[in-house]
Amino acid sequence: MGKKIEKIGLLTSGGDAPGMNAAIRAVARACSYYNVECVGIYRGYEGLIDGDFEVLSPRHVSNIINRGGTILKSARSTEFRTEEGRAKAYKNLKNANIDALILIGGDGTFTGGMVFNGEFKFPCIGIPGTIDNDIFGTNFTIGYDTALNTVVEVIDKIRDTASSHNRLFFVEVMGRDAGFIALNAGVGAGAEEILIPEEDLGLERLLESLKRSKRSGKSSSIVVVSEGDKIGKNVFELANYVEENLPQYEVRVSVLGHMQRGGSPSCFDRVLASRLGVKAVELLLDGQTNVMVGIINNKIETTDLEKAIKEHHKINMELLRVSDIMSI
Repeated sequence: MGKKIEKIGLLTSGGDAPGMNAAIRAVARACSYYNVECVGIYRGYEGLIDGDFEVLSPRHVSNIINRGGTILKSARSTEFRTEEGRAKAYKNLKNANIDALILIGGDGTFTGGMVFNGEFKFPCIGIPGTIDNDIFGTNFTIGYDTALNTVVEVIDKIRDTASSHNRLFFVEVMGRDAGFIALNAGVGAGAEEILIPEEDLGLERLLESLKRSKRSGKSSSIVVVSEGDKIGKNVFELANYVEENLPQYEVRVSVLGHMQRGGSPSCFDRVLASRLGVKAVELLLDGQTNVMVGIINNKIETTDLEKAIKEHHKINMELLRVSDIMSI
């Protein structure tokens, strides 16, 4: 059994995700419940190096459960990737009498925590917060559900104008290495085709699918493209290629970009963040470290940080089959 935990540091790192504030609130209030001090660290690992700390009482986190983004801010830190930077961060933690860290973020955040733990044996627990849903060891990451709802809502609006003008729209969504948003939002919004990194559809098959849609009497179409799709062209090149080969289509492109990260979190993300935040505090108090908390089959489970980083959360390929059937 290690040193008794009396003060927990909390940071958010990497891309922001709706529900991070709900997780911050849960950690701060769980700390208060268990008579442990909670210290917020601003700007992720950069703030750790700069000593940018503030005690978070339950009142500090009032009225943030409904807010998008993160009140603790987020930043990329190149200095934390150096041994000198991490040594500076460790010194700041010791000077502030912080005994453990809770890290809210994605695989980059967890990699930093794992390296830090390996060097200084400093207790760390990860909470998965990313809209991409690409973390192994959890069915859902904080922010994913909200991002899905945002994308479906926007595609519904794009469909209105697509059908009014008989247009083909390519809609690019986030997901550099994983197509969870594209696949699920595409099925939910009734897209004709979905292009994701995990499945190379091929240009010829895409053209054939669009020809088939035209022959079946469809006057407008939506194609959802994940930004990391492996078809070999970016979304604008793809649109030009289709327009050149299928001149009967009037093609438009809509890149949804950072709007997918913003907005008030859904009820699902608020509840998930609250459950994971409380469990992260309890795990540290039970002496656990170097693990991530996640939700699997509606139960809170733990996964080693190394496994969460190195293994892949597999996409549900059956949804592609469903999409093919629905696009007839």
